[in-house]
Amino acid sequence: MLAETIFSAVSAAGLGIAAVTAYRKRFLAATRIAAYSLVPIGLVLTGAVEWAVDTAFSPTAWLGFGLLGGAWLLFMSTRAVERRRGGTRKERRAATKAAQREAVAPAASAPSLGPGSAGQSKAAQPKAKPKAAGSGDDFSDIEAILKKHGI
Repeated sequence: MLAETIFSAVSAAGLGIAAVTAYRKRFLAATRIAAYSLVPIGLVLTGAVEWAVDTAFSPTAWLGFGLLGGAWLLFMSTRAVERRRGGTRKERRAATKAAQREAVAPAASAPSLGPGSAGQSKAAQPKAKPKAAGSGDDFSDIEAILKKHGI
């Protein structure tokens, strides 16, 4: 009963402000204010205020809201873990297969060996020698970078 009275008073005050605004020849703003001020009385007439008051003071309603919040937290945590892992198992398996198919050639990441190599044509550049398996030359790229910088 008290909520309905307050909502009706708010609605009447809003309509009064809309009338003053229309008197000042600001009809668009007056129409908008009138629309906002009719919402509280509409809520009273539909019974939404009584429902909201009953819900606010109902322990079972709050238990239901708590369960919905808990379900939402569980759902969001599983989504976060799934994103951190890189998707579902099926998506990860597809990504691994795609990465294996598109493997980068070993010579594609070889550093340039000197200041003149950028201006040379492809024919004048020395070709990279293929490495023998287990040759023990694992640090050749690092040595080339250090030599390039004079270290």
